[in-house]
Amino acid sequence: MQDFFLYFLLGWEHILDWQGYDHILFVTAFCGIYSLHHWKRVLWSVTAFTIGHTITLILSVLDQIRFSAVLVEFLIPVTIVLTALFNILNKKQKPGAARISYGLALVFGLIHGLGFSNYLKSLLGRSTNIVAELFSFNLGLEAGQLVIVLGVLILSWFVVTLFKVPQREWNLFILSAIFGVALTMALERLPYSL
Repeated sequence: MQDFFLYFLLGWEHILDWQGYDHILFVTAFCGIYSLHHWKRVLWSVTAFTIGHTITLILSVLDQIRFSAVLVEFLIPVTIVLTALFNILNKKQKPGAARISYGLALVFGLIHGLGFSNYLKSLLGRSTNIVAELFSFNLGLEAGQLVIVLGVLILSWFVVTLFKVPQREWNLFILSAIFGVALTMALERLPYSL
């Protein structure tokens, strides 16, 4: 049981680490267009992302897939740029766009899982029983992700309700800021061989 809490805490700290704020930016970009009454859509996006990164976490930790860490570190901010851009262009939050958003969350989750996997592989070392560690690490990631989602939705509620900022204006502000930061990160991480 002690290992469960250790790996849970490692997953929790990894997603909420301000030094690795790309995870926070990504989750914020996905849920930044929603308000509290859209909690089901947010839940579906988070679930799709979880499925994606869980798949690559498992495959990578079991050495079934391998990718260049440099390429993955470049692709992570690219996913943030694309998510922010998609949500900026998705003005009406149409149901069809929501399905596309879930698909993007799944695919981008695959990429983010590769980023998590390098960290997790270094923690696991030569451990033979990785199922419990993967499970508890993933639960920690998800709990941290839900904290981010809840924080973003509450902040949006305050801005829109108390300060009377139109929802669309707030969405454009937050998504444009994320787009700019992520684009800078992507350019800084651009592999020289591309």
